[in-house]
Amino acid sequence: MRTVAIINQKGGCGKTTVAINLASALAAENKKTLLVDIDPQGHCAVGLAVPEEQIEQSIYDVLISSRRGEPVKPTEILWEIGDNFELAPASIDLAAFEQQTNGVTDRENCLKDVLKTVEQDFDYVVVDCPPAVGILTFNAIRASTDVIVPVETGYFSLHGLSRQLDTLSVLCKQCSQHINVMVLASMYDIRTKMGREILADLRKHFSGRMFQTVVNFNTKLKEAASLGQPICEYDPASRGHKDFQCLAQELIATDTMVEPKQIASAIQKTEPQTQIVEKSQDRKEIVKNFDDKLDAISSSAQELMASLNEPQPKTRAKIMRDIDGRLNDFYGTRQFGGAVKFVTLYPRARSVQIAGDFNNWQPQQTTMKPAQDGKWELALTLAPGKYRYRMVVDGQWQQDPYNEQVEMNPFGEFNSVLEVK
Repeated sequence: MRTVAIINQKGGCGKTTVAINLASALAAENKKTLLVDIDPQGHCAVGLAVPEEQIEQSIYDVLISSRRGEPVKPTEILWEIGDNFELAPASIDLAAFEQQTNGVTDRENCLKDVLKTVEQDFDYVVVDCPPAVGILTFNAIRASTDVIVPVETGYFSLHGLSRQLDTLSVLCKQCSQHINVMVLASMYDIRTKMGREILADLRKHFSGRMFQTVVNFNTKLKEAASLGQPICEYDPASRGHKDFQCLAQELIATDTMVEPKQIASAIQKTEPQTQIVEKSQDRKEIVKNFDDKLDAISSSAQELMASLNEPQPKTRAKIMRDIDGRLNDFYGTRQFGGAVKFVTLYPRARSVQIAGDFNNWQPQQTTMKPAQDGKWELALTLAPGKYRYRMVVDGQWQQDPYNEQVEMNPFGEFNSVLEVK
C-alpha cells in the first residue's frame, strides 16, 4: 500500500482540491483508494457532499482510540464515495488531538498504526493534511511513502515553498525514514506572463523532483467542489479532469511499492542471482542518497527565491495589483496601521476566540466575529512587540493554522507568534 500525504503550510494552494481529485483519479484507474482527512476543518467531506450531521465518528475517534486500549476500527468510520473510493472524514475534534495526546507514548505513530490495519484493503491512501506544522502533520509524514507539495504558480507562494521544503527535510530526518518528496504546480494560469515564468523557473530548478503534470486553473474544479463532486463525475470532459487523470497515471508509473515476495518471484523467473544482488544494492544506494535529495530540494527553493527577489518593473506592478485584489481573501494575521487583523476559517465552529500574552491568556476577552463563508475575523490594537497566542475553537486550544510562525511552549505544544512593528 502506498501512502501519499498532501502537505503545504500555506493555505489557498489547492491542497484539498488536489487530495480529493487525485484520490478520485486513482480510483478511476482501478486502484482501491482511501482518502484520509486529518485537517480539523473537514473540507474533504464538504467537497464530497458527505452530510456533516450524519458523521457520527471520524478519523479522530480512530486515532485517539488507538492509544486507549479500545480501538475503533477504520472500517467503522469509512464512507463509500464511489467504486474503489472511500473516505475517512475529519471533524473539529481533531483540533484537540495534540492537546489530548500530550505525554502519550508514540503518539506520532497513531496514523501509521491505524493504516497498517487496512494495508491489505487498499492500493493507495491519500492524506489531506492541515495547513500547519504540528502532531497531525507529523503523523502523516510518519505514515507516508510519498509527499506531494502543491505550489500555486504565483510569486507569493514561493516564499512558503522554501520554508515548507526545509521543514519537510527536518521532519523526515527526525523520523529517520525516507520519503519521496515531489513538487506539484497547481492553479496554473497559462494566460499570465508571471505564471509562465514561474512555472519555467520551477521546472529549471527542481528538474526531476517535480511532476511533469501541471494542474491548470479551471473554474470547473471550483464548481465541482461546491456541488460535492470530484471533477471526474462533475465534468469528465474538462481540462481539470484530464490534469488529475495524468497526475494519477504519472504517480502510478513511479510506484515501486511491490510486495517483497512478488519482487523475488518475478526477478527469479527472469534474472540470475547476481542481478538480484545488484538491484538490491541499487535500491540501498537510492535510499542512502535521499537526505541529500531533500537538502538539494531546499537549496533549489532558496536559489529560486533569490532569482525572483528583483522582479522587472512591469511584473512588480502586477504584483501590487494582485495584492490589492487579494486583501479580502487572506487568512492569518496582517497589520493595518496600528491595528492587527486576525482572519481564520472554521465553517462549522460555534465560537472562535484568541488567547495570548496580550490579554493574559483570557480567550473570553477576544472573541472573533463570524463573517461570510465560514470566516472569523477580529481586529486588535496592539503596541509594537512580539506576541504569542493560540486559537480557542469551541473550547479547544490550538495553534493558528494560517500562521507559519510558531514556537514550542512549556506544555510541549505550539504557540503561534506575531510580531507587530
